[in-house]
Amino acid sequence: MSGRPKALIIGGGIAGPVTAIFLKKAGIDAELFEAWPYSTGIGGGLQIAPNGMHVLADIGLADEMTRRGSIAESFDFHSQSGARLGSVNQNMRQRFGQPAVNMCRATLNEMLINKAWCENVELRFEKRLVAIEDRADRPVVAHFADGTMAEGDFVIGADGVHSAVRAHVIPDGPKPFDTGLIGFGGFVPRTVIADAPIGQRVVTTFGQSGFFGYGFCSSDESDGVMWWSTQPSHGVDAAAFRAMSQDAIRRHLLDFHAGWHDPIPRILDAAENIVVTATLDVATLPTWSRQRALLIGDAAHATSPHAGQGASLALEDAMRLGRLMQDKQELGLTFQRFETERRPRAEKIVALARRNGNSKREFSATGAWVRDRMLKLLLPVTAKGMDWMYAYDPRAA
Repeated sequence: MSGRPKALIIGGGIAGPVTAIFLKKAGIDAELFEAWPYSTGIGGGLQIAPNGMHVLADIGLADEMTRRGSIAESFDFHSQSGARLGSVNQNMRQRFGQPAVNMCRATLNEMLINKAWCENVELRFEKRLVAIEDRADRPVVAHFADGTMAEGDFVIGADGVHSAVRAHVIPDGPKPFDTGLIGFGGFVPRTVIADAPIGQRVVTTFGQSGFFGYGFCSSDESDGVMWWSTQPSHGVDAAAFRAMSQDAIRRHLLDFHAGWHDPIPRILDAAENIVVTATLDVATLPTWSRQRALLIGDAAHATSPHAGQGASLALEDAMRLGRLMQDKQELGLTFQRFETERRPRAEKIVALARRNGNSKREFSATGAWVRDRMLKLLLPVTAKGMDWMYAYDPRAA
C-alpha cells in the first residue's frame, strides 16, 4: 500500500471501533459503518476479562471502565438449593495484571464509540452493508442498503455473528450454529438484593435444567445489578420469546426458576426490559479473508457466552491486527499472519465455551446431583486450567 491507506470497517459494536483506533495508530485512516442507529441503551451486561482489559488500558480506557463498571473479585457457583459448590477467577488483578470487570454493554459501546470519535474515526450509522465490490487495480467498494457506497483500500468485517462481510468472504459458507440454549438477561436495582450482600462476587447457580447468574455491573443504585438466565430452548426459539410481552417473558422465567434459592425469584420479579438472545457460535471457518476483506471478532469466531471471553477476544483481535498492520507488509500476507496467529486461540475458546454450555442443559434429578458433586471436586482444578485464557497478554503476543 502506498500513501495513507483507508480501511472500511463494517460493524460498530466492540471490535469495530477499537480496530479503527488501532489502525489510526498504524497510520491507516478508518471509516466505520454500523447498520443500526446510534444508541446508548442497548444490550445487557457482560464481563471483560483481564486479557481484554489490557487492550482497554492500551487505549486509555481501563480506569474509566473500572470506575463505571464493577470489579469482579470471584465467580462463585451454587446448586439450585443454594449450596456452595466452589469458586473460580479469584485475585485476577494480582495474577494477571488487570481485574475482571462487569459492565453494561451500553456503557462499553458508548465509551468505545466516543473514543473512536476522539481519534478522528469517521463514523456512519444506519449503513447496512449489502455488497462488497473488490476488483483488481480499483478501490474496494462497500454498497449499503440506502443506496450509498464507500471506497477504501480494504474492508474489515467486524459485524458480528450474522456478518454480512462473512457472506462475501465465504459465499455459501458455514452458518452460525444454534447451541440449543436461550439467554435471558437485564438489570435490576441494587435494592432488590440489598439483604443478600454479595460484595464484588458474581453469583451463579446450576439448576436441574438451566443456569442463573447475577452480580454488580455499575455503581448506579437504580440499575446496578446485571442478571442472566440460560436455559434449554425446548423448540421455542429466541424470536418467539421476543414476540411475547414483557409480562409473559417474566412469568416464563418465574415458572422456570420456581423453587430456586433466594434472591433469584426476587430478581426475576423485579426484572424489566428483559433481553432475549439465541446462543450461537461459529466454531470454525475455512478462511477468515478473501482478497481485500478480513473477518475479525464474532464475524470470524463467534463464541457462546459460557467462557466469558467474547468481548475480550474481539478486543484482542483489534489490537493484534493493528500491531500487524504497523509492519506495512503486503495486505494478503498481513491477513494470513493475523489468521495464523489468532485462529488457534479463538477456536480453542469457542470449543471450551460450547462444552461449558453442556452443563446448563437439562438433567435428571440424579444427573444434576452427580454434576454438582463433580463440580465441587473439580472446580479447584478447573480454575487453574483456565489461567491460559487470562494470562494471554495481547500487547506482548
